[in-house]
Amino acid sequence: MLSNALIVLATIAFMEVFSIVAHKYVMHGFGWGWHRSHHEPRTGWFEKNDLYAVVFAGVAIALIWFGTRGYHPLEWIGAGMTAYGALYFIAHDGLVHQRWPFRYVPRSGYLKRLYQAHRMHHAVEGKEGAVSFGFLYAPPVARLKRQLQARQGQVRRPRAQDAATDRAAAAPSLPEQG
Repeated sequence: MLSNALIVLATIAFMEVFSIVAHKYVMHGFGWGWHRSHHEPRTGWFEKNDLYAVVFAGVAIALIWFGTRGYHPLEWIGAGMTAYGALYFIAHDGLVHQRWPFRYVPRSGYLKRLYQAHRMHHAVEGKEGAVSFGFLYAPPVARLKRQLQARQGQVRRPRAQDAATDRAAAAPSLPEQG
């Protein structure tokens, strides 16, 4: 029982590391076609980016299925992926992007830092120059502000987008984390 719980917890931790890498290099890379919808105003309940959740849920279901048919500990890895998906849904889709039927903006602590970090991720237009690619891990807000300011000068954009992007990048004048 303890080893199964450890496998679930280790999988959750691994999924955050995996998600940071996938978000930075896949979603903001060759997978931008799906992820772009997440960086644009949503017009309905779903966005094309939600297909990533469907793919990962399919992998978790397959792992659970194979694990319950004798290929241990795949079911516990699948359970960890499922738990990570639930945490992602609560923290990212619910808290940060307000896909819940009610609004809650954290005022302090870890949730505020997570909220601010992901809002800063969306402060740039397009796939280049973004900061903070984690979904459950949030780097210190002061560090993200410095990175965002440093990247403003490095990102090459079409001229028409310059003014809008500069305004968007400057928008998060969030208070320092205390």
